[in-house]
Amino acid sequence: MAIDRETVKHVAVLARLAMTEAELDRFTEQLRAILDYVGKLNELDTSRVEPLSHALALKNVLRPDEPGNPLPRKQALANAPDQEGGFFRVPRIIE
Repeated sequence: MAIDRETVKHVAVLARLAMTEAELDRFTEQLRAILDYVGKLNELDTSRVEPLSHALALKNVLRPDEPGNPLPRKQALANAPDQEGGFFRVPRIIE
């Protein structure tokens, strides 16, 4: 896909970006180079490459939960701006 200065200007207007003339020229060239590179990648034969869901074969890297002592209620509520009945009091958001 060829990209020109007017296309970059149009996208900038849609994204509500103010761009100088120099920025329009610079981004046009940068986007053109990116699209040219993607075009080269599309020329590669990937028929024997298995699709991947992720580039790295990672497993769940989180540690398992460990039981611990809960924070005492008084300490948990110590810095609460508003509390009621031993609970945090928050503004109602649904009426």
